[in-house]
Amino acid sequence: MSTPLEEVFVKTRLENRAALIAYIPAGFPSIEGCKRVIEVLAQSGVDALEIGFPYSDPVMDGPTIQEAAGIALEAGTGSSEVFETVKYAHDAGLATVVMTYWNPIEKYGVEAFAREMANNGGSGVVTPDLTIEESAQWKAATNAFGVNTIYVVAPSTKGERLAQVTAQCSGFVYAASLMGVTGARSTISSGAHDLVTRIRATTSMPIAVGLGVSTREQARDVAGFADGVIVGSAFIKIILEAKDENSALREVKNLAQDLAAGVREGR
Repeated sequence: MSTPLEEVFVKTRLENRAALIAYIPAGFPSIEGCKRVIEVLAQSGVDALEIGFPYSDPVMDGPTIQEAAGIALEAGTGSSEVFETVKYAHDAGLATVVMTYWNPIEKYGVEAFAREMANNGGSGVVTPDLTIEESAQWKAATNAFGVNTIYVVAPSTKGERLAQVTAQCSGFVYAASLMGVTGARSTISSGAHDLVTRIRATTSMPIAVGLGVSTREQARDVAGFADGVIVGSAFIKIILEAKDENSALREVKNLAQDLAAGVREGR
C-alpha cells in the first residue's frame, strides 16, 4: 500500500512538474500558530510538509532553523506535540514527513516512534545523522509500520557509497544541494544538478533537493532537474521577522504561492 508521500510524486510526475515540500518545526511559532501556518501552506499550493522535531543540538541546521527550534522547545514542544502536528498536517491534506535527529527516536523508542508516525498519518522520516550501517533496527520498525526511510545524500557522497545509501531510501532521496547547514541563499549551488544526476544513475526513486531555495526563480531552476523542491528557512525567516501573526501568515501564503508557481514553470 502506497503512502500519501508516494502518491504525491505519482501525481506530480503525471503533471510533469516537481513537488513543493515545505518545512516547519513543530511548535513554531507556537503550538497553535504552527497549525495556522500549516493551514495556509495546504491552501497555497504546497504538496507535502516536512515537520522538524525541535532538538537542542541540531548539527545540520543553520541559525534560522536553530532559532525557530529554540522557540518551539521553550514552548514545551516534545514528541507528543510533534505527532499531534503530523496528524494535523495529514488531516489538512498534506503528505507529511518528520525530520529528526536520531536521539529523539532512540529516546522515544524505535518501534514506538515508527508506530506513532503511522498512527498519525505520517508518510516518512528524514534522519540526517543516521548512517545506513546503524539502521537495522530502524528499518525493521519502519518496514513493519509502512513508514518511508529518507536518508540525506551530500555532494561529497560518491561512487559505491552513493548507491548503497540510495538503495536504503524509500519515499524519496533527500539531496543536500551543498555542504554545510540549512539556510536560504541568494543562489543555488551549481553542484545540485550534478548531485541529482549522479543519484539518478543509482536509483529510480524521486529526488528532492533541499538547502537554500527561497525564491520562485530558484524553485523553477531546481524543478527543472529534481522531483521535489524543499523550502524551509525562507518560510521561517518570514515568520521570525513579521510584526504579528496575521502579517506572517499573509507573507507565508504569498511565498508559498510564488514557489508553487515556480515548480510548475521548471519544465
